[in-house]
Amino acid sequence: MSLKLTNTLTRRIEQFVPLESNKVRIYCCGVTVYDFCHLGHARSYINWDVLRRYLIWQGYQVKFVQNFTDIDDKILNRAAEEGCTMEEVSERNIKAFHEDMDALGILRPDSMPRATKCLDGIQNLVKELVVNGFAYSVDGDVYFSVMKCRDYGKLSSRDLEEQQNNADGRVGDQEHIRKNHPFDFALWKGAKNFEPGFDSPWGKGRPGWHIECSAMVREELGDTIDIHLGGADLIFPHHENEIAQSEMATGKTLSRYWLHNGMVNVGGQKMSKSLGNFTTIRDLLLSGISPMTLRLFVMQAHYRKPIDFSDKALKAASSGWNGLNRALQLGLIFPSQLGWSESYVDYSVVIKSIEDSVTEKTKDQYQRFVVAMDDDLNTSAALAVLFELARPLRSLRNKIERGDRTFGKEIDLDALYLRWKLLVQLAGVLGIKHESLADNSLQDQKLVDNEFINEAIASRREAKLRKDFVKADQIREDLKAAGIELIDKPDGITEWIFLNS
Repeated sequence: MSLKLTNTLTRRIEQFVPLESNKVRIYCCGVTVYDFCHLGHARSYINWDVLRRYLIWQGYQVKFVQNFTDIDDKILNRAAEEGCTMEEVSERNIKAFHEDMDALGILRPDSMPRATKCLDGIQNLVKELVVNGFAYSVDGDVYFSVMKCRDYGKLSSRDLEEQQNNADGRVGDQEHIRKNHPFDFALWKGAKNFEPGFDSPWGKGRPGWHIECSAMVREELGDTIDIHLGGADLIFPHHENEIAQSEMATGKTLSRYWLHNGMVNVGGQKMSKSLGNFTTIRDLLLSGISPMTLRLFVMQAHYRKPIDFSDKALKAASSGWNGLNRALQLGLIFPSQLGWSESYVDYSVVIKSIEDSVTEKTKDQYQRFVVAMDDDLNTSAALAVLFELARPLRSLRNKIERGDRTFGKEIDLDALYLRWKLLVQLAGVLGIKHESLADNSLQDQKLVDNEFINEAIASRREAKLRKDFVKADQIREDLKAAGIELIDKPDGITEWIFLNS
């Protein structure tokens, strides 16, 4: 079986065939750098990180480009609010973006162009559209003539009449008057009042949002690419307009495959800064949620489906990660007890082959993992394979920690070593790697700190003696969220076990 992907453009699941053998060119729409990234951004970039890793693992040479939008109304407004320059706002948030993505284990793109550094390419593209009759200028603004693009709407499945209905009341009267047609969109915006701008043939101004990506795609990857990525909220108008202006300028297909991830919802509504219901990646990590818990939370749902964000969902992901992390740590923490000589783990999906880790006993898991990933990146099914591989490894670790000295006589440790090695490397394909106390993960600290657990049990016992059963129940639930189950014995002794052992 080979990789199949859902192509938004054709609305079909298609076998992936690159333009050039073993080479894949990918463009991913990046962030507008006026604020910290939220969980919706994490969802998108984790999904596409998995796609990139899997392609590399399958032997493709991947060039992955992701842009920064560093000139925009939101950036200008933020700069005005803070009394600083547009550049200061952008630089601060670009730095924060890298910190957040690095924390989540997301591979850095091969290139990260900025709109302000691509002005020549943007202006040249606008000039081509004007010269060829697909765009026109009005008093410093330049608009794209949507009615001259015959297949406009092919990505979003919108017809012009529907677009007109949706546009009613959204576009200002003055802009209606300036345009040849209400559907036309801006390629270049003339600077107003004291707004910062850049010199151009049409006067000082700045590029429209859509033309920025078209120019950066062409400059970095050429006229036609293999895969274009983004969130489902970008299908219209952003990606629809990208296609229109790029293909009218070049006469070539912009991208052969268009992939879009579903949204993160909070209470049934899309998480977004405009709605004020967003949670930043930074706040989640500072609260003690581990980076790998967030990766697991995202990958438990198919990339195309919406995912609901809640404390309950995060706790479930945290519990699952605690169990998986214990299995991943096994060969690193107990190599001498197990007789496993190799304690170094190479998570690189680029140079490390896993073929030597596949045995007859693990061949089924390996094949099911590949089948799941080839099926439109079914990370949920791929994770199920990882949990299956991890189960006996967690059980082995529990025996070691409880001082059971018979484990070496009952278990084939050599077979479990190869199982652990396969688990580690398949996890690496998904960008998952063990976390330790050195990672400052609050959940991991709770998990392996016996003193913490015993203190919690003592506090719960005292609460029960005071008949403060609410607090006692809360302590039990807190431990459960950290992957620890309490067992109350008839003699008053409370024992504990790791969940999913």
